[in-house]
Amino acid sequence: MAKHYDKQFKIDAVQYYHDHKDLGLIGCASNLGISHQSLTRWQKELRETGDIENRGSGNYASDEAKEIARLKRELRDAQDALDVLKKAINILGK
Repeated sequence: MAKHYDKQFKIDAVQYYHDHKDLGLIGCASNLGISHQSLTRWQKELRETGDIENRGSGNYASDEAKEIARLKRELRDAQDALDVLKKAINILGK
């Protein structure tokens, strides 16, 4: 599962890289426990827009829409698990 970092962490990570360029991008990312791709993306977002998007993955109109999508996935997974259990009961009951 992908990790999600808050906006302040992303800004601080980019600042850490700028303060420690001697470590290089990969070294800084490793020290922070993140991928160098993430650090590169955050740096690019900050440079191009002056801000870092913090909504996470997916194209959701709001945090509420993102939460609804998460809950729907959770419900679907629970229903799938229930279906498997029902099938197992039928097989074992015969």
